[in-house]
Amino acid sequence: MKLKLPDKKISREDLKETVVEGSGKLDFGEYELELWDLRYNSLLRGHMQKMRGRKTGTSWLRNWVRPSCVPITIIVTLSMFIVAMSLLDDNMGRNDSKSLHCEKCSFQLVESIPENLTYTPDSIMYPSIYSAWVSLLERAETSIDIAAFYWTLLNDDVVKNPIASSWQGEDVFHRLNTTGVYRNIAIRIAQNAPSRVSPQRDSNLLAESGAAKVRNLDFDSLVGGGVLHTKMWVVDGKHIYIGSANMDWRSLTQVKEVGILISNCSCLAEDMSKIFEVYWQLGKEGAEIPVIWPSYLQTSFNIENQMPVALSGSLVHTYLSSSPPPFCPYGRSNDIDAIVNVISKAEKFVYVAVMDYFPKMLYSKEKRFWPVIDDTLRAAALERGVHVRILGSHWNHTRSDMKYYLKALQDLSGSATGMTIETKLFVVPAYTEEQMKIPFARVNHNKYMVTDNTAYIGTSNWSADYFINTGGIGLIINETSTLSNDTEYLHERLLEGDLSLRQQLQALFERDWMSEYAKPLEEFL
Repeated sequence: MKLKLPDKKISREDLKETVVEGSGKLDFGEYELELWDLRYNSLLRGHMQKMRGRKTGTSWLRNWVRPSCVPITIIVTLSMFIVAMSLLDDNMGRNDSKSLHCEKCSFQLVESIPENLTYTPDSIMYPSIYSAWVSLLERAETSIDIAAFYWTLLNDDVVKNPIASSWQGEDVFHRLNTTGVYRNIAIRIAQNAPSRVSPQRDSNLLAESGAAKVRNLDFDSLVGGGVLHTKMWVVDGKHIYIGSANMDWRSLTQVKEVGILISNCSCLAEDMSKIFEVYWQLGKEGAEIPVIWPSYLQTSFNIENQMPVALSGSLVHTYLSSSPPPFCPYGRSNDIDAIVNVISKAEKFVYVAVMDYFPKMLYSKEKRFWPVIDDTLRAAALERGVHVRILGSHWNHTRSDMKYYLKALQDLSGSATGMTIETKLFVVPAYTEEQMKIPFARVNHNKYMVTDNTAYIGTSNWSADYFINTGGIGLIINETSTLSNDTEYLHERLLEGDLSLRQQLQALFERDWMSEYAKPLEEFL
């Protein structure tokens, strides 16, 4: 018998109306449909493994299909699925060619500069993260989705005595409440589950007022540890924000942060919405990570197949990565794979700005060495002569051993090795007694990387935990042409408002690296 390939993908509803020649209409009951869903997913997983070059089999089909309990028509229909699945990868791969090129996307690199932290008069400066969030709230017409680690936008969430610099966070909170209650905008919040340390009071207030729907992700239950560390917004399916800033008034005025606002970019927003939907599903009570994620959460855009986007007039190729791996539906690149790929493609330099840098697990009981990023940086410096710079952070909560891991990299530099690896620690001073008393403030909280051809903006610190069992995302933007990396050229073009995203991120890094706040590692040894 020769099976005819279905003209279209067979859905769950199609099964209810399937007709097989000579047998009449199939009448699938709900129980059989549920079985079909389960086996269809198993078949899909096996097919994907085969397409990736891994050995797979159909023993599940032999074990499941029994002539005594399953109608022959179901066997025929499932056989048709097997044939149809052989074209699935090709169809997904062709999605990129179907005009997903966004032509009117615009971006703003945004940052939070802590109160009283000043640069030289000629230094580059970017719009504030506060202004980006307000812009998103003002432009919202139908929906706002926010993924957040914790909520402390109100002054009293942090300290009892009034702090003047908390006004920006307070304003964002009240705008969120007004937007959800009075403007009929649907606000959804996916957040880390409340705890004694982070009771999530603000989001509870938004839920109680009817301004937002809130779901909590219990990472202990889902993956045995970790947290949702993501910080992102998706508005109206066309505007997005991603960056290092938490939903915390300190992240707007007392902590140094970097993020990006991308506007009128439905193709990228649609893909980011899939990541949010993963969180939203896992926020249901009693949720479990599925063996295979639903097909509507899969993506075609990843390391191998990047999305072409005209970003403020410059053609780039971009994609979104995610962690931990169990949170990645088919097609989604893992965050750590993306970071390694960006470093591996660098030809001239790799500049990293991240609060914590550790080639190990930080929060697990057992000691575990994890040199994935460390080895990739060393290989880039040794094998390709890439100039590596790492700008870490030093504050009251910096672990004492981080400087030694950075020193181990820096010590490789020299004529004997032919490698150039530099490290510094950025210090945000507390200038007043009030600033000194604000807990968990006055720190460079950045989480980004820039190379001679790629920009990466993420939400994770660089230790094993953040990529193994912690929720986070990264935005990777590759330039399609070779643009100048000369520092003087960048400064001139920036003043004229004519730099690519990657060039702007490079200029930001170099401003911080050359500032008085970036201290030589030797000062901390």
